[in-house]
Amino acid sequence: MDPFDAGAGGILRQPKAVWATAGASVVAFMGIGLVDPILPSIAKGLDADAGQVSLLFTSYFLITALAMLVTGFVSSRIGGRKTLLLGLAFVVVFAGLAGTSDTVGQLVGYRAGWGLGNALFVSTALAVIVGAAAGGNAAAILLYESALGLGMACGPLLGALLGDASWRYPFFGTAFLMAIGFLCITVFLKEQPKPARKTSLLDPLRALGHGGLASAAISAFFYNYTFFTVLAFTPFVLNMSPYRSGAVFFAWGVLLAVFSVLVAPRMQKRFGSLKVLGGSLVLLAADVLALGYGDHTTAIVCTILSGAFIGVNNTVYTELALGVSDAPRPVASAGYNFVRWFAAAAAPYFAPKIEEWTDIHIPFVVAAVTAVLGAVVVFLRRRALTLPHSRLRPSGGTPMAQALEPGHATGDGATVFAD
Repeated sequence: MDPFDAGAGGILRQPKAVWATAGASVVAFMGIGLVDPILPSIAKGLDADAGQVSLLFTSYFLITALAMLVTGFVSSRIGGRKTLLLGLAFVVVFAGLAGTSDTVGQLVGYRAGWGLGNALFVSTALAVIVGAAAGGNAAAILLYESALGLGMACGPLLGALLGDASWRYPFFGTAFLMAIGFLCITVFLKEQPKPARKTSLLDPLRALGHGGLASAAISAFFYNYTFFTVLAFTPFVLNMSPYRSGAVFFAWGVLLAVFSVLVAPRMQKRFGSLKVLGGSLVLLAADVLALGYGDHTTAIVCTILSGAFIGVNNTVYTELALGVSDAPRPVASAGYNFVRWFAAAAAPYFAPKIEEWTDIHIPFVVAAVTAVLGAVVVFLRRRALTLPHSRLRPSGGTPMAQALEPGHATGDGATVFAD
């Protein structure tokens, strides 16, 4: 079946519950890049330096990493619908409070609460969409991946449009949109069946005992350091108005979405996942070096171009995390994300510190080195990272479609956090 078919079960013919959850997912992913264009404005408004403001990412992703051990435990006990609503409620409250902050410390703390809510929501949304969708998995998966890409692209744009008037408005705007999502899910989404087996807090950690999954997580840890150096530190280097910075990161997000959903699967089919991942990591390292040492125009071009490499990497890492081990896919994904999101918390903290200790170029040198280290891990552990035949992606399928083939649609849905 063509997922774009307008007939029953096509992407355009889904129940209201699916559209409500997908719409809220767009806003949830917008929250990741929302603050990018307004980081300098926040620093000016709260009399803070780049290192302090970058902690907005650190607190957000530190809580996200820790929440990977909790989301499956929660959703397997209270069900998907209640987990979604709990996550949305956290985001509404803490995003709204973030807009009232008088100090950078308050803002960082509220972003941590926001991160917990976002983790609860997005770690469950994909499984809920598939469970409520009509006509099979393919259209539902495509709809979710489209929501992810749209959110990553539009987050910086919304942040720029609202943040040009005041850095507080993007936070209030997010709270308002998520409140609408809360109401829509309350009205349109019925409770989903609970999984037959409850997930324990230690299951994701036990899954990391598999050599292939541990290797994928370690490589992704290094890669995520590079990724979030670009996302959290580059706005201070570009030093542009919210509108201009928002346009740059919107273009970045568009490339990320296109290469993740459309280009990466075709490259994998032609060259193989590990060759594509290793090559993309090396090219990302070169791009980041050029970003750090080039002039202002070069920095803008390289920032946008990095979205292409990041999109490819996200897709391939997702497939590795979901398919390389024999652990249930939601549990394997939770363990993988528990490791890699710590790098997303570390990069925004260390990049400004490294600049203070050295100069503006060295944070990008470190980011290039970590991307290369990710590629080295892939090369050295290539045998462990080879996907078993039974776990390989079906022809033309996406990693998330593979994760939720018939018989695999239960669990905590944590696969979505693999991007």
